[in-house]
Amino acid sequence: MGDINKTSLDTLAGALCKIMGVEAPVCSNGANADVTEYASRVFGGESADRIFMYNPDAVAQWICEKYPTLIREVTAITELEECYCTVMPSVTPVCFGTMYTGAQPEVHGIRKYEKPVIKIDTVFDALLRAGKRVAIVATPKCSIANIFLERELDYFICENINEVNATACELIIEDKHDFIVVYNGNYDAVMHKNGPESLAALSELRANSQAFAVFDSLIRKHWRSHNVFEAFAMDHGCHEIDGDCGSHGLDMPEDLNIKHYYKAYNKGE
Repeated sequence: MGDINKTSLDTLAGALCKIMGVEAPVCSNGANADVTEYASRVFGGESADRIFMYNPDAVAQWICEKYPTLIREVTAITELEECYCTVMPSVTPVCFGTMYTGAQPEVHGIRKYEKPVIKIDTVFDALLRAGKRVAIVATPKCSIANIFLERELDYFICENINEVNATACELIIEDKHDFIVVYNGNYDAVMHKNGPESLAALSELRANSQAFAVFDSLIRKHWRSHNVFEAFAMDHGCHEIDGDCGSHGLDMPEDLNIKHYYKAYNKGE
């Protein structure tokens, strides 16, 4: 896989806001046309009432394409696959910073592996200004739980991935939030220790796909009265290094190329 994807991850934030009918973050670099046109077609020109963002960490495009059976639930559920080039350095806080601001690292301010609170406008700020209710569900030390703090949204910081996913299920059933972000760092954690293609890491990818299927099932049951947009959306890829371990952060296709999977449900579908 020698080519770098042409579409930048910085186009997602604007697309998410456009789908929900709110103004994009101030520094965002436009809206991904493939994503917005797909949602508009499904919703008949209306906006989404609910967006559910499932963020598994470090799941590379090459991994998804090499092991398609491990994400068979995701591909069976979703309708639009969109390939992105993430940002450099291709590490978690930098990439999620761009995903939810629509800005390059030199603009949102995180340019290495650190977790300061982002001060510029984000998707979350745009939604809150529009009166939307937003939730982030994540583990305490992860990037998403830290770089988007200090906002009037609902933070559900859970001790482990099982609690994260259980909490996400509860929020879907309660149907009180317009925009939910759920972070799972299990594949990333195991990949670093055992390698991207190790049995242990691939088992975690399988768990991510199965978790997404559970969320989708609950969304179809409990959000039937809403126009819903959901995503299986990773931050960056990964590659193998010496010692049968895994890493990321380099300017290379394995780390930069990611593929997101999207599904939109019209009201009553």
